[in-house]
Amino acid sequence: MNIRTLLLGKTDFKDQYEINPDVEWNYEAKLDPDDKEYDVVLIERMISDEEAAILQKITRAYCLFFIEGTLMTTKMRFLNESRCGRELKLDELKDFLSKGIRNYFGRPYGEKFDQHRLIISPNFKGSVKINGYTEVSLNGFFGDDMRQVAFYNGNIPIEAGQAIDLWPEFEKDPGVGIELKLTQFGAGRISEVEKEWIFSEEDMKNVLTIENPDKGGPVFASFNACGEGNLKIISLHDRYSRRGRGYFLPGGKRKVSSEREELFTYFDPGDMKPPLCVYFSGYKTLEGFEGYYMMRHMGHPFLLISEARLEGGDFYLGSKEYEEMVISSIRSCMDKLGFNNNDLILSGLSMGTFGAMYYASFLKPGNIIIGKPLLSLGNVAKNERIERPGGFPTSLDVLFKEYGSLNDDAVLEMNNRFWDRFDSADWSGVTFYISYMIEDDYDKDAYERLLLHMKAGSRIIGSGLHGRHNDDTRGIVNWFVKQYRKISDRIRTENEQR
Repeated sequence: MNIRTLLLGKTDFKDQYEINPDVEWNYEAKLDPDDKEYDVVLIERMISDEEAAILQKITRAYCLFFIEGTLMTTKMRFLNESRCGRELKLDELKDFLSKGIRNYFGRPYGEKFDQHRLIISPNFKGSVKINGYTEVSLNGFFGDDMRQVAFYNGNIPIEAGQAIDLWPEFEKDPGVGIELKLTQFGAGRISEVEKEWIFSEEDMKNVLTIENPDKGGPVFASFNACGEGNLKIISLHDRYSRRGRGYFLPGGKRKVSSEREELFTYFDPGDMKPPLCVYFSGYKTLEGFEGYYMMRHMGHPFLLISEARLEGGDFYLGSKEYEEMVISSIRSCMDKLGFNNNDLILSGLSMGTFGAMYYASFLKPGNIIIGKPLLSLGNVAKNERIERPGGFPTSLDVLFKEYGSLNDDAVLEMNNRFWDRFDSADWSGVTFYISYMIEDDYDKDAYERLLLHMKAGSRIIGSGLHGRHNDDTRGIVNWFVKQYRKISDRIRTENEQR
């Protein structure tokens, strides 16, 4: 992992401290205006206002460090606040440069163990039911003592010195006990066991982190169980760990419901002026945040929202507890910035459009920007059989997870989940910017139906492109970004005129 690091200081730390070998070290007595973005920026001296303006553009949030004792100007204090910087104590410096800095690598990674490669132990004699990608349900007697009940036919690699975060999703009856066992084999030598970890139910209340400082090699995962009753194995997630410095990105936050369902958010204060741009990630099997560079380049405060349930996401739906986690995350950022609803933009593409529209009904933002809207999720699932066979099977998992069935009643309930919310909300003063595919094969009448449900006092601006759902993503994104720039410029002008 190549961690681009910049030091603006009086002397080069490389002559005084051991620098982690994964670091690309850059010492500059004076900042180069042509510098590109850095993963970590260290400041040991007073910087000019011009340098502060450059650093505002090339420094990632949560990756700025002022060395203890550095004199601060007004511009430096603003830089520190807007880039979420922190002071690095002198007695922390040695450990940070040799070890701590490794957690600020640039490229995140997260995935699930392939649920279709979950193998049930032949020793388990109870019933087994596979419900799509949502879960594997086991019911019966697991034994008096802990023993293997299921394992994944496939390993994950881990390099020497690398840390991996794991999060198992499961549900179980009180009479069933469960633990997770991980076995690391030698690289290219599966006959040699390098390390083992066994995590209890108590351990699994928190994210599990594994690492082997000295040796790399593949990791094999299996679930052990005991007792009698029902056990649902839902998923096992693995992600590059930042050892507590953030999820996926430095500063990335994680919330988890009582049902073990996760929500991830990343807030960048930008220039701390309106608007706050909230972007819901679309369908993605690679876990993490979507749209980081697109939103970062706009320069405004932004909040990325992502989730990793099912295969590619669950459209941000869930229990009341889960949905409140989404709402509170957005409101918390608005409160930090001191913004009102008119300063808020909710946005997303494809799967992210549902999140933007659904939560807009709770938050009433001034503007909503979406591309390729998916609103009647029951219809999206129903279209999998005739209109789009094999194109988006996650839609069936979403329907089953939320309503336990794939029948017409479930389809109707799922559709009404959105439209009942939409019809009961106050949309006065809200402007919708929507780009859509005219021959969309996922939710073909989303735009037309939205027009029928619109109320007086709101406004809709639409742009249709010919093709199916995924035929012209570039055209959709170009229109999406263009609207974002136009709206944010207008909000800036209105706020300056107040």
